[in-house]
Amino acid sequence: MVTNDLNGKPFQLKFVRAAQMIQFANVVCDPPLGQCTVLPHGQSEILFTVLIESSISFPEQPWEATLWHNCHTTQEWGELKLEEETAQEPPLSVNSTARPKVYRRYFSSVLKRPSNHSQPFKFTLKYRTSSSPTWKWVNSEASIPDGEIYFQAATPSTSLKDYFEDLGSSFEVEAVSSDVKGTLLWSLKSTVEGTKSEAEDEEPSYSELTLGTPRDFSRWFALIRLWSPWLAPRHGKQKFKINEDGVLCSFLREDGLHLTLLAVSGIEDILTVFKHDGKGNVTVGSWNDSPKSGTVRIIVAVGRTFEESNAACMYHARSVVAGGVIIPDALQKEYANATEGNANAEWMENWYDGLTYCTWNGLGQDLTEEKIFNALDTLRKNDIKITNLIIDDNWQSLDNPGESQFKKGWTDFEANKEGFPRGLRSTVIDIRDNHPNIAHVAVWHALLGYWGGVSPTGNIAKKYKTKIVKKGGIAAGEMTVVDASDAQRMYNDFYAFLLDAQIDSVKTDAQFFLDLMTSATDRRRFTKAYQDAWSISSLRYFATKAISCMSQIPQILFHSQLPTNKPRLMVRNSDDFFPEIPTSHPWHVYTNAYTSLLTSHLNVLPDLDMFQTSHPYSSFHAAARCVSGGPIYFTDEPGKHDVDLIKQMTARSPRAKTIILRPSTVGKALDVYTGYSDERLLKFGTYHGHAETGSSILGLFNVSERPLSELVPLSAFPGVTDAKTDTKFLVRAHTTGEISEPMSVTDKMPLVSVALETKGWEILTSYPLQTASILSSSSSSSSSPQQSNAKPITFAILGLLGKMTGAAAILNVHSSIAPTKNKRLKISIALKAMGSLGIWISGLKEMSIEDNFFMTMLGKPIPLHCVAKSEEREGLLLVDVERAWVEMDVNTSWGNEVGLEVFVAGGKKEGGEGGRE
Repeated sequence: MVTNDLNGKPFQLKFVRAAQMIQFANVVCDPPLGQCTVLPHGQSEILFTVLIESSISFPEQPWEATLWHNCHTTQEWGELKLEEETAQEPPLSVNSTARPKVYRRYFSSVLKRPSNHSQPFKFTLKYRTSSSPTWKWVNSEASIPDGEIYFQAATPSTSLKDYFEDLGSSFEVEAVSSDVKGTLLWSLKSTVEGTKSEAEDEEPSYSELTLGTPRDFSRWFALIRLWSPWLAPRHGKQKFKINEDGVLCSFLREDGLHLTLLAVSGIEDILTVFKHDGKGNVTVGSWNDSPKSGTVRIIVAVGRTFEESNAACMYHARSVVAGGVIIPDALQKEYANATEGNANAEWMENWYDGLTYCTWNGLGQDLTEEKIFNALDTLRKNDIKITNLIIDDNWQSLDNPGESQFKKGWTDFEANKEGFPRGLRSTVIDIRDNHPNIAHVAVWHALLGYWGGVSPTGNIAKKYKTKIVKKGGIAAGEMTVVDASDAQRMYNDFYAFLLDAQIDSVKTDAQFFLDLMTSATDRRRFTKAYQDAWSISSLRYFATKAISCMSQIPQILFHSQLPTNKPRLMVRNSDDFFPEIPTSHPWHVYTNAYTSLLTSHLNVLPDLDMFQTSHPYSSFHAAARCVSGGPIYFTDEPGKHDVDLIKQMTARSPRAKTIILRPSTVGKALDVYTGYSDERLLKFGTYHGHAETGSSILGLFNVSERPLSELVPLSAFPGVTDAKTDTKFLVRAHTTGEISEPMSVTDKMPLVSVALETKGWEILTSYPLQTASILSSSSSSSSSPQQSNAKPITFAILGLLGKMTGAAAILNVHSSIAPTKNKRLKISIALKAMGSLGIWISGLKEMSIEDNFFMTMLGKPIPLHCVAKSEEREGLLLVDVERAWVEMDVNTSWGNEVGLEVFVAGGKKEGGEGGRE
């Protein structure tokens, strides 16, 4: 038998068995197997789509696929034949040329929900070639568990007791109004006794109360305290069991509702977390640092989506914290100064959006000014223009040389003389003089000074009141620190010194040391005092250009990071990853995506930490940071740079600065109940722009140890289901530039096929299409777009191509029919950066640049040679904005955006009637 090899060349097969073809086939389904899918209330039909991929090394054969399910009133299993789809263009298969060469066949069918049927059902698949008498089952062949479908309840119960078995009697339950429409919300309170005394060595008092067992759930998700400074995700099925203390828990119920619990801390010196009793009950553990009894606070919400129930909890927590925390007058004053007017808006934009270099991994711990100078000179030689520089750990003056970091104490504000012999100010002045592209220089320090506090014999200890505190956990023992009563004075003096040294920003680390103090008296005196002192001084001296690190202790999350009465702060979002440990890289990205489910509701920008651009996982990290909505900083060794990767993350602003393209919303995990070991692609999604007209950005990451393939439905993109149901979208893949056919969520197969190798990633962006009518060449000047000779045209602005989040370069898009005699379409576009702008236009193949288009930049015509049709993607118009900017010598002393106008005419140029009129 003659067939083809993987390169399409014929070769001889001795014989082919149907079992062989089935064994090596790949079968993918939407809704997915092994997962739970919720059907919104009112939806009575479910469209199942199956892709079968079979190698072209075997002869092409007809295939069959059947859905096996128990969606019957009797719960008995039966089958639904899936029909092969041959009448329409198949969905986009991203990077199909680099994937194994296969035949692709799509099958689909609609399963109707029986009347009055509300029970969940399960399903699996069986498939075969038409020549095989034997069916293969996906659950046995590929060991993929059954999929589950939940029908969402019409009217959720308003009684909290219906969501818990044996709801704990220790709690006072109050139904409260929710700020999120359609959600139910309860406030639960109890009492925890105060400490037995106010003695120096008195430990916090502790109580543990039973909340109850959540009813009728199948999966749960929790954000737990991985260790004191960091949060991390945990997942489970059926029985609730977490081995660490939880801050947020959510349960997917079999009626399609989400039960979400939030433990509130930071009020009345109370720390509250979730635990379990081994029997399925959620328990509540609370510590009280005060000698007075305090209030345990739990917030419970029920919603139709996790995001709705989660938001309801977080919004209510904000109001609870606002009513329960006394803000010092000095802090209120700094908040008011920081938020009044918009004088510093450009500075903050530079700080958030500038590309940042950090010295930590790149230059090592033996830090000197010469190493910094060399690194910056090397960046310049590689044409890498950073905006921000972070001088990380090991610049400070410390005692106990040669000891571990936890035994070193801070001695003086000035930099150490070994690495910075001329002093910090001289170093920073040289940096600014020699590298004018660097707008901001930050230094690292620990909240309590250094990892070992302050030196008991140094100048700092001589100037400020100190105290010896005991701490547990990492490097347990005694440590000298500046006393809480003198923290504000110390911070004012320190930051005034830094400002004089030309430092205008800080990275403040090891904030969790406040939580390691073992004495209840110390915890009570230090925790809020140091938070407030740091907040006041960072606002006063640096306008909140600060990074908060190792600060995910609940007391800080709720006291400092939740309130919205100050500018947003950058906050490290997860524990470190380790460059030499391969498994730490996917876990790091996964953790950040899930931690953002909580931190996206704080008044912070999540910071995914530095990474190296020349590393096997460098592009994996880069893609995650681009979709995160947070800052981007790298820590390369001098000369070890992936310049192309850096260009994919950045673009040139109109003021010749290198900026990152940060989406307008924070990215977060979309499949809330999908565990790390579930062998599913991590979906890390965000949205940029206005509702319904903006772009949805979906990062896909293979965090598994084997290749994965999935069908990604259009409805999975954030914000798509908020648009009108008939809205058409394009989907574009970043790594290949491939563009899908227009599709809407109501189409037969509105999805994209994606296959990723281990360490693989992709960024898909969906763009809503806009429609207008322009006059064709046969139209008279008096014709109107409503007449039969009007030509409909659809278009989408894709943003800057070649950038991971190029859509985030778009500030605004507005379209109209220009009031000229030939009724041209006018598209006004505002960009924050320059590059190759992509515009998708229907019918572009029949148009010409000269006849149908006329473009201006800030009112000046763009040269024709800066505009071209893509040779690879039909319908794609390319505008080289950066080249046009340089050639036109545009002056932007009055603004920081690029304004374009694109005029589109319907016919060929005839006596001045075309696009370049």
